[in-house]
Formats: sequence, structure tokens, C-alpha cells
Amino acid sequence: MFSGKTEELIRRLRRAQIAKQSVQIFKPAIDVRFHANNVVSHDANSIPSTPVQTAAQIMLYANDFDVVGIDEAQFFDDEIVSVCNKLADMGTRVIVAGLDMDYTGKPFGPMPALLATAEHIDKVHAVCIQCGGLAQFSHRKSEKKGLVVLGETDNYEPLCRKCFLEKNRQRPK
Repeated sequence: MFSGKTEELIRRLRRAQIAKQSVQIFKPAIDVRFHANNVVSHDANSIPSTPVQTAAQIMLYANDFDVVGIDEAQFFDDEIVSVCNKLADMGTRVIVAGLDMDYTGKPFGPMPALLATAEHIDKVHAVCIQCGGLAQFSHRKSEKKGLVVLGETDNYEPLCRKCFLEKNRQRPK
């Protein structure tokens, strides 16, 4: 979180629009943190999107687009991998943004399979809130339970490996 994934997704999709390519953006319907329909970055840039309940629904709407963007891919079911591959096989450029690890530091949902089948990967990092280093972990500050807990700085903070391990050693079990 806080690494600029959504900001980069929006930037790439806007460039495709400037190039007169037809673009469609999807997001999981559960992600209503900033807006019910738009994909919105932490710095408030936004782009209209189509919220969907499942990855399979993307195929119902993604016909005849040059570029398809998908935000928060980690929240989709495993079908997202075959959806992305089907679209790519049809000649559609697919741009996906998502967290590769959950708050425990484990691979998140379908992301490992998406990363394995992607033709190009840009891994972006936040800044560690503790030491200023590169942060690749999203540390959950709250005591909320469950794998998916939507939130911002109220629930999460970006940490580097060293600071993440220190925080998790301190956390009561």
C-alpha cells in the first residue's frame, strides 16, 4: 500500500486514452473506500471504472477494447488469471495493479499466478514509515481480523523488511 500502484495504473490508462485507444477499467465491487465506481489513488486522482463482483464478469464487459485496466487484483478470485490471459490472447493490452503480499507478508490471492504469467512487471515500493527505506510490506496497525480489511493509514502502514519484522515481534499473539 501507499506505493503508487493505482496512480501508475491511472497514468498508463490515461496515456492510452490520449493515444486514442479504447480503454475500460475494472475494480472489485467491494472496494468502495474512495468512490463506489471510480478508481481513485491516494493522492485523489481518479478515473471512471466498472465495479464487478467476480473476475468472470470482466469478460462480459471487456469486449472490443484496446486496453483493459484492473485495480486491486488481489481482491479477485483465482479466475482473474485466466481472464487476463484470455484478454491478452485476444490482443488486448491488460494492465493490472495489486498488492503482491497480504498484511502478514504472505503472497496475496491470485497475485503470484498473475505475476508468473505477466509479460512485464513493475514492482513499486512505498517509503517505510519508520526508517525511510524502501517498504515492501503493508503492516496492519489495527487489531481487526480477517484477510481483507479495507482501510488506509488508519489500518495500515508501509514498512521495510527490518521494521516489519520488528513490529511483528512486538505484536501480542
